[in-house]
Amino acid sequence: MAGERIHDESTCKQVDGGISRVFQLLGKRWTGPIVSVLVEQPTHFADLRRAVPGISERMLSDRLTELATAGLLVREVDEGPPLRVSYRLTEAGAALGPALRELGEWAEKHLPESERGGGC
Repeated sequence: MAGERIHDESTCKQVDGGISRVFQLLGKRWTGPIVSVLVEQPTHFADLRRAVPGISERMLSDRLTELATAGLLVREVDEGPPLRVSYRLTEAGAALGPALRELGEWAEKHLPESERGGGC
């Protein structure tokens, strides 16, 4: 048939499964900034909320739960008084540090200021 293309599987490219899994988790709004704060040090919930401008308590709680479920962070309760909850990255979560730094450097070089998120 005229104009019909023949596809063979070797010509069809697909996204790597690992990349798909990474962006399924880290591609969600707020997740990258949360992890980037935690790469630096364990952080209490209230301090984490202040470190990620614009995030609601509910969204922060949801994202922290997702990251814990994925095995990237652990929740620790400081008995106090006052009772405080802090979060720290697991070994797997901390291993994201170099990749996040590389992405940050890439953004500095290649993303115009108007497309970046607002800073302090």
